[in-house]
Order: sequence, then structure tokens, then C-alpha cells
Amino acid sequence: MAEIRLGVNMEFVRHDDKSFEWGVNKAAELGYEYIEPMVHLGRELLSEAGYFHSVSMYDDPYRIRRACEEAGVQLSGLSAHAPLCKPEISTEYLKQAIRFASECGAPVINTDEGPKPEWTTEEEDHVLMRYVLGEAAAVAEPRGVLIGLEPHQQYSKTPSGLDRIYHLVDSPAIGINFDTGNSYLAGQDPYLWLESVRDRLVHLHAKDISIQQSSAERGKVTGTPVGCACGDGVIDWARVIGICREAPRDMIVFSVECGTVEQAARSLEHLRSLLG
Repeated sequence: MAEIRLGVNMEFVRHDDKSFEWGVNKAAELGYEYIEPMVHLGRELLSEAGYFHSVSMYDDPYRIRRACEEAGVQLSGLSAHAPLCKPEISTEYLKQAIRFASECGAPVINTDEGPKPEWTTEEEDHVLMRYVLGEAAAVAEPRGVLIGLEPHQQYSKTPSGLDRIYHLVDSPAIGINFDTGNSYLAGQDPYLWLESVRDRLVHLHAKDISIQQSSAERGKVTGTPVGCACGDGVIDWARVIGICREAPRDMIVFSVECGTVEQAARSLEHLRSLLG
């Protein structure tokens, strides 16, 4: 039986125009045990100036480690989304994210197939994804870092589509980062889908969807950046917790994906009440 622990994706501070370290301290202040930082390649103005939470992988990975140690939180994973269908982008990005995760202490990197090239066929896209995942898995396996595949785009919007991507490469480093909100918006039953991947689950994006967004977008989109506060929307969190507790891993972190500090606070309160 898996223990459920609570974390937050750093997107919850993206509208506050503050630094990564500020966001880490805010997560700890709210009471979260885990965080999921977002990483990027290169340099960009907002993060460098301390106005955005993303961390450049040109930085020392110990920057993340030190911030977590000082705030008293741990890492559930890294948000390292790169388009698997575009190997010129994702191959080196994911390999660097895995090395970065290994040094900063993140057990998982989360990604998805991303937007596809306009000119490739479905079969060609799966060959491209197999290449990228094979290269990434070869770096992840010896470091003990897991790759969490997330339902988010054109191929992973169905259980069979996500399974096909998962089975492209036979590696113990590849697992599932299930997103409750994306699966729901794609028109699927998130609970049946979660049950079908439970044995491969390595991380969970705890994303709730408001009734308004559900009415406007369900079945029309494959995902959304962040959701509403957990407990304010359509997701049955008691049912999600029950399914995840039967996972074979010792622990599953629910990484809350919401858009504001206030939503993160209410999400934590709601999920804690269900976990007892």
C-alpha cells in the first residue's frame, strides 16, 4: 500500500513575479512537504531577474537542493516537459534534465509528447518518440531517475495512446505521471484510467477542474496548464486517494497544480482533510 504525500508544482507562484527561492519558501510556509520545480535550458530575463520561478539548467543543481534544505521541503520531481515528437529539442533537454535531477535530488522528471511537427505522420512520430525515450532512459537508468509520462497532448489523450508511448521503450526508468485534470478534460474517465496505470504510477499531478472550465472545454482540449483549487472542482479526491493507496510503490506524491497561492493553500487543506 502506497503512502500519499502532498506537494505542489511551482506553477502556483507564477503570477506573483517572484523568484524560485521565494516560491520554495512560500510552499513551506503553507505546509507542503514536497515541491516540483520547473527547469529550462539557456537563460531568460524573468527568471534571471528573480521575477519567475523556473530554474535554468545552466545553474548549479545544488541551488535547488540548498533552497529545499533551507526551507525544509523535499523534491517530488522536476517539471521537464519537452516535445518527445521533436527530437532536436527534447533529446538533449531530457538528458540534461535527468542529470540535473540526479544532482539536485529529484527522483522523477515529468514530460509528455508535446505538440507534434506539422509534416510528420502518426507512425513517424512514434519512431521519433522511441528514439528520444531510448536516449533518455539510457541516461536515467544508471542514475536511478524515473521518467514520468503524462497524458497531455494528441497521442496521450486516451489510455491506449498513453500506453502505446509507454511501451515504445522497455525500461524500468519509464513510468506514468498521471494528471487527473488533463485526463478529465480529454473526455476520459480519470478514475478508470488511473486504475489502469496504478502499477506504473511514479508521480501524480493533482489537478482539479472547475465546473465552468469543464462545461466549456471537456472533450475539446487535451489538457490545461493549471487547475482550480483541489476540492473546488469536479474531481473526486477521496476516490483518487483510494486508488493511489493501492499502488505498489511505497509512496506517491500528489503534486498540486493550481494557479495561485490562495488555491494552493485551500488545496492542501482539502487534501489533508481526506488523508486524515
